[in-house]
Amino acid sequence: MHKSEHKSDGCLRIASIQHENCTNINRQNLGSNMTTPTPIPDTTRFSEEEWQLRIQLAACYRAFVHYGWTDSIFTHLSARVPGHSNQYLINPYGLLFHEISASNLIKVDFDGNLIEGDYSYNEAGHSIHSAVLRARPDIQVVLHSHTRAGMAVSCMKCGLLPLTQQANAIRDLVCYHEYGIARNNDEECQRLGQDLADKYIMIMHNHGLLTVGRSVAEAFYYLYTVESACKVQVDVLASGREFVTPREDMIDQFAQEGLPPADQPHEYVNMAWDAVIRLLDEKDPSYRD
Repeated sequence: MHKSEHKSDGCLRIASIQHENCTNINRQNLGSNMTTPTPIPDTTRFSEEEWQLRIQLAACYRAFVHYGWTDSIFTHLSARVPGHSNQYLINPYGLLFHEISASNLIKVDFDGNLIEGDYSYNEAGHSIHSAVLRARPDIQVVLHSHTRAGMAVSCMKCGLLPLTQQANAIRDLVCYHEYGIARNNDEECQRLGQDLADKYIMIMHNHGLLTVGRSVAEAFYYLYTVESACKVQVDVLASGREFVTPREDMIDQFAQEGLPPADQPHEYVNMAWDAVIRLLDEKDPSYRD
């Protein structure tokens, strides 16, 4: 059961509940259906499944650029390596997100060993992503951002307010995490997993946003949704005007409809991601290289 509580100032806070282990997803959920898979280069060292996942994750890095979610070379997006539950793909530290492609993503194991790649990784990124992937065997993808709106809401005691359809649809998927230094900090990493529990969206106090998913498409959708909700909240509060919120029964209805199916992401999640892929292919398909 999801439990929420309202503070006296009308702010909505979502309480975490203990995560129960779920079974790993099957292959079809590693990304949305792509009509024309990119052929694996003759010299590839990757399985077909890993290569297609690399394309999906590289596309997500380019989507961050398109939507203005980057923070120079900082922040990071990861995906669990198919068939290797203790390994993940992540960006080479030092490259800008528009430079990321399927072939230059690096592969790291949970112990911090570089398995594949020509670059090092961000230590804080390794700590965060390995902690989340360890805690959630059902999750395949982790996205972390330092956007202006996301960081602004992460500094608000009220948390994410029920102002918009976007905010209300994810009400029961949001958790909060007190600020801490993740780099080489086992206690902080354990706290990350505990605070995430079975949620899909984490607002990291004084830090930024984090979303997870059973596919790149699902994690991207939740980041897009919470980012949109944060932008509107910042604008509304900055206006200084008295604001309205939906009726409680409407908020509850949106929250119920926003819960993810147990077996796979909502179909509209995949449809939205396919649209992003079409946009990126038209703009610059080099992420597939």
